Amino acid sequence: MSSLRDIIALGEGFTTEFKQSGTSHLGRELCAFANSTGGVILIGVSDSGEIVGVSDINKLKSEVQNIARSVEPPLVVEIDSVENILRVSVPPQNNKPYSSGGKFYLRDGATSQQMSRNEIREFFFKEGVIHFDEMTNEWFDMKADLTDERFNRFARHAGLPAGMNKIQTLENLHLIRSGRMTNAGAWLLADDILKFNSAANVSCALFMGSTKTRILDRKDFNGDVYSIYQAVIGYLLEKLNTELIIKARGRDERLELPEEALREAIVNALAHRDYRSTANVQIYIFQDRVEIVSPGGLPAGMTPELLGKKSVPRNPLLFGMLYRMSAVEHVGSGIKRIRDICRNYGAEEPCIEVENDWITLSFQRPELKDGVRVKEGAAQVGEQVGEQVGEQVGEQVKAMLSSCSGHPVGKSELLGASGLSKAYLNYKRHIVPLLERGLIEMTIPEKPTSRLQKYRLTAQGRALLEKLKK
Repeated sequence: MSSLRDIIALGEGFTTEFKQSGTSHLGRELCAFANSTGGVILIGVSDSGEIVGVSDINKLKSEVQNIARSVEPPLVVEIDSVENILRVSVPPQNNKPYSSGGKFYLRDGATSQQMSRNEIREFFFKEGVIHFDEMTNEWFDMKADLTDERFNRFARHAGLPAGMNKIQTLENLHLIRSGRMTNAGAWLLADDILKFNSAANVSCALFMGSTKTRILDRKDFNGDVYSIYQAVIGYLLEKLNTELIIKARGRDERLELPEEALREAIVNALAHRDYRSTANVQIYIFQDRVEIVSPGGLPAGMTPELLGKKSVPRNPLLFGMLYRMSAVEHVGSGIKRIRDICRNYGAEEPCIEVENDWITLSFQRPELKDGVRVKEGAAQVGEQVGEQVGEQVGEQVKAMLSSCSGHPVGKSELLGASGLSKAYLNYKRHIVPLLERGLIEMTIPEKPTSRLQKYRLTAQGRALLEKLKK
């Protein structure tokens, strides 16, 4: 009885309800607890916590069981009596949502409240009863937007045979329902995904250092979902460093982070994000890490502890199509696969941060030493000097650093010092890495694209230059 008295002493709350007698409104209370996290109803206790007891406990048990069975879907509850108090326990449920008398209830503090239409809709989405990707898209015009060019592009990505009927094929794939394009279909057939969803694009940004204080480059991708996925991967491959590794048969290029893991992380962000959110997927490249931020938090049925062990797709139709397009390697293995790939690659496993409305996957980049990333037996492209393959690369870096060691120089002079043209590709490949690692700095950092922009050597760059001259 002591544990029961402890519960009574705490009073009514989110998981506890007192009823003085009878079963009035019991269906509402059972339903509310079932739609929440479960709870306990004590019959024979007044609202003030006074134990008044009940009579004919066996009859009351039978009434409670009948009410629990009348809930839709029927509830299994645990009933026992402690002296003259009837305790009705509602365990956490897996078949949400539950209704009583055709109405849905949810626990709100110490009371059970009927849900409004909007609350019911939101609850259905949250619990995975309704999937947003399977709903029809009101902005997709079946005549204007379903062009042969878009369908053929989609068909190539999905590996569909040539010459198939557009409408019939998309209906068979469940991308068209009742003559209307689904959200998933609209996202896969878009030229500009923002036309069909205001935040379905992906934003990528490269920052100087480990904070967002100085941005070096930014780009948004807003084609169709599959093209966005490929474009984001291309952006990462362009911005991350590649090592040249000498082997007996020649030399290999090795990305500083495993490409397969990055691909898996990007497709997970696109497939499992909440597309009802007004925020988009964001990719941040810092000096020490790469962050992939996805809106929506975890879907219903998932907890942080289950990540890597269980898969609950928030957008099953979209996820299935990305699997068909070979963007997803193995269904249900996302986080586990990422971790395994990183371990096998010799990279650190990513850190996962879960919040109510966000999930952030953070890949740690290799550590810096004297301003450059080093690996025994390897030469860093654009930075690291080695006795064999690093000589030419090292001479380029030395020439560029030397050119701005006396006074600030412009982009053309900086690139020209190592025999490179002022093409934007050369700027991204050769100047941006030096900025990112703090070897040089802008004279007008608040206006990165200013025509008056010049670059000067930093103390860290000067130290590296001295080392390269020896």
